[in-house]
Amino acid sequence: MPDKHIQTQAEWENTMARKVFAAVRGDLYLALPYMNSALCALVPVSRQELRSFATDGAGLYFADAWLLRIYRSNRRFLPRAFLHSILHCVFRHLWLRGNRDPAIWNIACDICVENVLDRVDNDLLRRPVGWLRQKTYTDLTKSCRILSVGPVYRELCTRDAAELTRLQHEFYCDDHGFWPKDPDSPSAQMQGKRWEQLGRETQLSMQQGGTRASDAEAASALAAQVQAGRGRKLYRDFLRRFSVWREEPHLDLDEFDLGYYSYGLRTYGNMPLIEPLETRESKRVRDLAIVLDTSESTSGDLVKAFLKETFSILRTSETFFARCRILVLQCDDAVRSETLLSDLNALDRYADRFVLKGGGGTDFRPAFQRIEELRAQGTLRNLQGVLYFTDGKGIYPSRRPPYDVAFLFLDTGEPVPDVPPWAMRLMLEPDEFIAPQAPKLPDFDFAADPEDLPQL
Repeated sequence: MPDKHIQTQAEWENTMARKVFAAVRGDLYLALPYMNSALCALVPVSRQELRSFATDGAGLYFADAWLLRIYRSNRRFLPRAFLHSILHCVFRHLWLRGNRDPAIWNIACDICVENVLDRVDNDLLRRPVGWLRQKTYTDLTKSCRILSVGPVYRELCTRDAAELTRLQHEFYCDDHGFWPKDPDSPSAQMQGKRWEQLGRETQLSMQQGGTRASDAEAASALAAQVQAGRGRKLYRDFLRRFSVWREEPHLDLDEFDLGYYSYGLRTYGNMPLIEPLETRESKRVRDLAIVLDTSESTSGDLVKAFLKETFSILRTSETFFARCRILVLQCDDAVRSETLLSDLNALDRYADRFVLKGGGGTDFRPAFQRIEELRAQGTLRNLQGVLYFTDGKGIYPSRRPPYDVAFLFLDTGEPVPDVPPWAMRLMLEPDEFIAPQAPKLPDFDFAADPEDLPQL
């Protein structure tokens, strides 16, 4: 009979850490049943160099010795820290950063997650909310009604480095070092779409199961954060909704068998059996209308920045056919300017001499009336859709137009405006067009000694 294997210290720590992990997750299952799908989405992974939890959207990383040490000295800290990392994924913080400053983005993400956790009325997650946290939440709520990560980031960019460092220490909970270095890469976006679906499931489970009166505030905050992270798409990908299949010139030498081609030349002389295809089917945008809301509630600088960013995307050969028509309207309560661009090279010329016109109220109907007139005249015969850049505060058409319509809003921390059921809507981050000046922060080092953690 073979001798029984005697575990090493490392093996024992790994075994016990997995048991602690399962126990913490089990407690959260019972406390928050509507989060079951999200709680089981991350697999435990041991990384001995860590001093906190960390995640990349696929696994939840931790050091075995660290987890056991915290479990012995301050075990009530673990469920909250565990859920903190899960909520980062549910809110899709790992995949929404774009070109923003990573250090300030991390602080904004931690504040948004901790704000939700501080609202949960459950003994498993409750902790004292100190003066700095209360003041931070109050100050941020003045500028952004919903503490979603985009508006919070823009507000933090107005703070000085010393204040940001205090907030960094106050709200830090997990290591963000495993977050994607390139959030826009295909692999990162695929992981982000998975968590977008898990966020939908969490929100739906919350609505179906109902919430107690004591949990209503936390449920509302969580739902708002999930909604804020939903539908965040690359602008380029969103424009493909308006694309159509059309034939265009293209010589593809891989579309025929060279053997048959050569056989025809050898047998019949100068008569190949199969000619290479000289055209191909491509799915791109043909005609598009862009309407700019130039009412008083819309920032002129943001309108110009949005137009330039849109034109830079439209000029790529993968998005538009070479021959196309782009109608640009400026409209508040009436159409103030109308420009028809017939080729992609005209986009830069128009952007360079663009002048904002308008400043009255907001009425969406005149723009759609003008578009209908141009369609009737044949000017926009192949119109695929309309992009309407606005704040959403206006009068919508009463009937659905015979083409796709998307209303594009800026995320200002306010609830997402309602649109008619026939329209699409997309939330855009203002700092995608005008990047705020972010102060430089010193390197952050978190000492994960049990004595330094909040005693819960």
